[in-house]
Amino acid sequence: MNEIKTVTTDVLEIAYEEWGPADGAPVVLLHGFPYDVRAFDEVAPRLARANHRVIAPYLRGFGPTRFLDESTPRSGQQAALGADLVALLDALDIDSAVLAGFDWGGRAACIVAALWPERVTGLVSAGGYNVQNLAAAGEPAPPEWEATYWYQYYFHGERGRLGLERNRDELCELLWRTWSPTWNFSPEVFAASSPSLHNPDFVDVVVHSYRHRFGLVEGDPRYDEIEAALAESPPILVPTIVLESGADGVLGASADDDRSQFVGPYGQELLANVGHNVPQQEPREFARAILDLTAGA
Repeated sequence: MNEIKTVTTDVLEIAYEEWGPADGAPVVLLHGFPYDVRAFDEVAPRLARANHRVIAPYLRGFGPTRFLDESTPRSGQQAALGADLVALLDALDIDSAVLAGFDWGGRAACIVAALWPERVTGLVSAGGYNVQNLAAAGEPAPPEWEATYWYQYYFHGERGRLGLERNRDELCELLWRTWSPTWNFSPEVFAASSPSLHNPDFVDVVVHSYRHRFGLVEGDPRYDEIEAALAESPPILVPTIVLESGADGVLGASADDDRSQFVGPYGQELLANVGHNVPQQEPREFARAILDLTAGA
C-alpha cells in the first residue's frame, strides 16, 4: 500500500494514493461500490512506469476520506460524486487529467467529462455512459436484470440499512462474487479492501445513493444545479474508450445502448470473460486502454 495523502475541499478531506512522477501527465483512477483503491494496485504501477502521475482517491464514505462537518448530508447522489472529483482536481492544482473508473467511479468520471470537458483529456469508462437517468428510475427493467438489483431494493428499507450495518463484509463480499462470477479472488484480496467499507459514513452514503436514484429521498440542495444539468443527459465530447464486461453479473452487456451519448473520438472493447470489477480482474487491459488513449492524445 502506498502512503495515504489527503487534500481538503469545501466538503471533504479526501484521502488518496499516488504513484509515478509528480510532473507526469495526470491520470485519476476512480473505484466503485463496494470496492476501494486496491482495485488499482496492478493498474497504477503500469501507468507510473509510462511516466504518468497516477492518483486514486477514496470516494466519499470509503476508507480514510472524511466529511468536514457533522451537519453535512451524507449524500451518495451522482452529482455529489462528480462535484467531489472536480474539487479534488482543484485541490491538487490539476487543470485536466485522464479519468478512468468503474461503477460509482465511472459515473463520477462520466459526469465530469460531460459537464466539465475542459478538465478531461480522455475518459476510460467501464460500462459506458454511467450517468443516471433519474426521470426514468420508475421504469421497470427486464426481469432478469431486476433480479440482480436486489441489493438496491434491500437498501430502500430499514431492514436493508441494518443488514448493511451489521453484515457489511459478508454482504459486500457476496456482491463481489456475484458481480464478477469469473473472478476467483482470494479471501485476502477482499480483506485488503474491507477496512474501507468500515468508514463511519459508509452506510449512510450507500443507502442515500440507492434511495436517491429511485426518487425515494431528496438530494443535497448544494448539488441541485448539477443534477439539473445531468437531467438533460449531456453528451460526452472528450476522447473515450468504453470497456464492456461480457461477464458482468449485475449490469449485463449494455454499452451499445448508449453509444449515441459519446460524440467525440470513441472506441469500445468487449472483455468477454471479465466481470464488474474490470481493473482488479483484468488490470492489463484496463491499463492498456488508458495508455492507448493517452498515446492518441
